[in-house]
This record gives sequence, structure tokens and C-alpha cells, in this order.
Amino acid sequence: MDLALGPLRTLEAIARHGSFSRAARELNLTQPAVSMQVAQLERRLGLPLLERVGKRAFPTRAGEVLLAHAARAFGELQAGLEHVQELRGVVAGRVRLGTSASISVYLLPQALGRFRARFPAIDLVVVTGTASDVARSLVANDLDVGLVSLPLRDRELAVTPFYRDELVAIAPPEPPWRRHGAIRAAELAEHPLILFDRGSTVRREIDAWFARARVTARAAMELGNTEAMKKFVEAGLGLSVTSEFSVKGDVAARRLAAMRLEPSLIRQIGLVRRRDKPVAPPLAAFLGALEDLRATLARRR
Repeated sequence: MDLALGPLRTLEAIARHGSFSRAARELNLTQPAVSMQVAQLERRLGLPLLERVGKRAFPTRAGEVLLAHAARAFGELQAGLEHVQELRGVVAGRVRLGTSASISVYLLPQALGRFRARFPAIDLVVVTGTASDVARSLVANDLDVGLVSLPLRDRELAVTPFYRDELVAIAPPEPPWRRHGAIRAAELAEHPLILFDRGSTVRREIDAWFARARVTARAAMELGNTEAMKKFVEAGLGLSVTSEFSVKGDVAARRLAAMRLEPSLIRQIGLVRRRDKPVAPPLAAFLGALEDLRATLARRR
């Protein structure tokens, strides 16, 4: 039985989005065209592949089986296309990176710009989320590589240390804070604190730092956006703790004052991949670019 790739890709997009309309937008098709492709595929196989629950669509057992095999077929086809391009002397294909919003904003832009200039035929997709989100997507093979805060434990994933990120306290750019030396947990807790959302990896590290000092710190505000936290601190609404690399420009411009923590608080950022995932030429090229970035960051420190 011959099956065209188009309807299979349509089925995969619907299952991933849980929506016919979102799949249609992604594939640049009309919703009736998407529905017709699925109906034709179901008639060909003689089984329903999707079921609707409310406004969402979910794969049936038959749909799950077909999609599992289709994913492997898509992967092999993509690898074949990449190797053919390699024979032409061109590194082409797609690389999907998962990382945090702060890493994508403060560490990656220049490196990604150089990578795009060197490998214009590689389609680079960057997805932001929590470390656990990225890990799940790597295991599901929805991403090729992750750059996230550690620790991260999964037997299917290989983790390589990438960058030691020092966390610092930040304050308004007033003279007492600009002249302030290292700050301890007890003194920091005396001020209103603007911290990351509870449950995030970096918030757990900060809470553990206070706990080791036997200090109870209460957040006056909890935010998930580093830029918003910095603006609130600059406005004098409280102090915060964040990555040193995210505030270097603000400290240099005297929009913020930064103080080292005593004792210091270091979080490890790691490069994460599936252990069994082949390193195709586009991924190899991207891993090389990340290694160049790692070396550059190490020299700067």
C-alpha cells in the first residue's frame, strides 16, 4: 500500500497541535483541505486516525501507531536529503534548539547570527521553555539539542557542562548599592524581593541558597521575565537575584547595581542531547558553533 507523505505530515501536524485549524495555518492549507486529506487517509487504511474531544483532536490508537512509524520515516528521509546536500558540498537541513528565554536573549544571539551567516542553508528553529519542557521534547525527538539549567536527569539524555553561571543580587543604581560589597542572605532578605516564578530551576537554586543560610526570604513579587524584573528593580520596587550575564549591560550603563552573593551561588548550564540520536551534518555544524561559543564564554570569564 502506497501512502503519500503530504497526508501523513498533515496528520502529524494535527496531532501535535491538537487542532485542524492550527495545522492548516502551519501547512499553509485551508481547513477543508486538511480535513479532506485526513478523511482520504482514513478511507485508505479503513480505520479512524483522529478523534475529536470538544474542540481538540487526538490520535486514536491506530493514529498513534501510524505516527510512530511515520516519524521514523520522516527522520530517515530528512537524513537522506541532508546527506545528498553534503555530496553537493552544502550543509543543509534543520536543527531544533530548546533553551530558556534568558539564555536565548543574553547568550545566544551573536553566536546564532554567525552560524546563520556561515550555514545559510540550515533552518534553525529555537524553542524556549523550562528545562523539564526541553527535556521532554528531546526525549520525544521534537528537539535535537537543548541548552538549559542543570541538574537534569533522564537516562535517555546525555548532558555536557556548558557554562558556569554566577547569580548576583541586583539593586537600583544608587550610590550605597554601587559601593556595596558582597551581600549575604540575611541582609538581602531584609528588603522586598522580586524573584523568578516559584518552581523554575533558577528559583529553586535561589530558595536553596537562602535555606542553607537558614534565612526565610519572602518574595514581594514573582515574575517569569528577566527584563521585567530588572525594570522593577531599577524603579526601586525591591532587590532581585539573577544571572550575571543578564545584567552586564545594565550595570555598565549604570541602570542597575550588582553585588556578588556571599557565599557565591553558581548554576550550571548544560548542553543536552538524546544519547541515541545520530549526529547528522547540520547538527554537527551547530554543535561546533556551540563549542565555539562555550570557548568564548570561558575566555571572557
